[in-house]
Amino acid sequence: MQQRKYLITGATGKTGVYTVNNLLEAGHAVRAMVRIEDARSAALRAAGAEVVVGDLLNHDDLIRVTSGVTGAYLCYPVRPGFIQGTAYFADAARCAGLEVVVEMSQISARENAKSHAARDHWIAERLLEWSGVPTIHIRPTFFSEWLIFPWVLDTIVKAGQIALPYGEGRHAPIAAEDQARFIATVLTQPQEHVGKAYELCGPVEMDHSDIANEISKVIDRRIVYRPTTLDEYRAHLQKYDLPEFAIQHFIEVAVDYQNGVFKGSDHVIAQVTGKAPQTVGEFVRARRSLFRP
Repeated sequence: MQQRKYLITGATGKTGVYTVNNLLEAGHAVRAMVRIEDARSAALRAAGAEVVVGDLLNHDDLIRVTSGVTGAYLCYPVRPGFIQGTAYFADAARCAGLEVVVEMSQISARENAKSHAARDHWIAERLLEWSGVPTIHIRPTFFSEWLIFPWVLDTIVKAGQIALPYGEGRHAPIAAEDQARFIATVLTQPQEHVGKAYELCGPVEMDHSDIANEISKVIDRRIVYRPTTLDEYRAHLQKYDLPEFAIQHFIEVAVDYQNGVFKGSDHVIAQVTGKAPQTVGEFVRARRSLFRP
């Protein structure tokens, strides 16, 4: 196998870490882009990655980090600036002659999205396409990791409740490590995937009562789903010092969720990677201690 070098942005993030490790284990060289040096970046360096500090909103940084790599994974957090960062990244990727870019979008990305972040993702997808850079878009539903974010996990642990304004909507939670396996595969074998957009979902579509029941089985404690209002949700999120941009996104995608935007189950990860994504039960079982008081 010919060794190639891949740039992974957001390398210490949920999907980034797993993608870096998958590529290293497959024998590829990895340039891991991080915002700051810390214990997480030190772990990536110890695993064999070349760690570089850079900012997706700095064009010079992107010119520097894309030089000499075959392909890249572009992942931007829920904050303002993604359109500008994507424009800078597309220019850098074009100048570097990248063979493929895998872009982390979201299942709610669309032209008329009410979430500012979701609409930014839609425009970012278009920017990459207009640039001519060979691109694969991934549009995951809610991550399984959503269950362990503080504003979700706290009510599970303290009150035995999943308290969210999701109505009777459904989705198939997808773990970051399963997404990363897909990302690494299409980065290194892009021929059949360039120009496509993939919705990434877990294996089983569930509503939040189903999810609560699954958690209950694993931790042997009764957990229930308590639907909240959007106003209650906003007040809850504000307790966690989240920026308004993120809160606006979470509120609007809650409405999307109620309207079925996040539904679906896996039809590509198992096929492309040869391994099915994990269930909610498997995800919780691996993190059982987090769900207990």
